Amino acid sequence: MKKVILFVVVISAFSFASCKKDRVCTCTTVTVAAGQTTTSDPQVVTYTKAKKGDAMSHCLNATASGTQFGVAYTETRTCTLK
Repeated sequence: MKKVILFVVVISAFSFASCKKDRVCTCTTVTVAAGQTTTSDPQVVTYTKAKKGDAMSHCLNATASGTQFGVAYTETRTCTLK
């Protein structure tokens, strides 16, 4: 019986431990302006010893639009977390 209780305690301790490891976020930005599409080189950011949720909160997809130098543009950033 003591072995079973010890086993349950050990398994419970592992379930509460956070899984911190290096997480890699890769983002690519696509800009459309004046009928031309430009794709940026992938930007890679490494979050060291981070929980998955913490890294995901920084590795975000985004869309922005506006006007610069009289030209309307739309920028779309697509990110993946590994």
